[in-house]
Amino acid sequence: MSITGQVLRLHEQLYKGTDGRIGHRMIGVPTLLLRTTGRRSGAIRTNALVYARDGDDYLLVASNGGADRPPAWLYNLEADPDVELQIARARRKGTATVVEPSDPDYDRLWKIVNDNNHDRYSAYQKQTTRAIPVVVVRPT
Repeated sequence: MSITGQVLRLHEQLYKGTDGRIGHRMIGVPTLLLRTTGRRSGAIRTNALVYARDGDDYLLVASNGGADRPPAWLYNLEADPDVELQIARARRKGTATVVEPSDPDYDRLWKIVNDNNHDRYSAYQKQTTRAIPVVVVRPT
């Protein structure tokens, strides 16, 4: 595992382990905990993810660091779009919608998340031929 991967894993462990007291802004960008239901196991899965805001909605990017495979959490929320977000210590229920590049709103949403994450998502997109979707989570 790369140094970056190790840092991200440690960040996620601290965020989860402190129930949000540490981790929201630890890596220089706003980060939340996304809880999905495992599509096969039914177990709750938690991932620390960079997010941006679009009005009341939370925007996530299924980049998986530019890997050719999407992250497992994307498959989970496609199977069950009811999710939980934890921002610092606050928890909110939400409904996730996957926005693909063919969607008319994709370019606008991509710009928001990419600008928020210091242009990292554009670099990830260059690493893969897979179209990286944006996920919109609307609080319920």
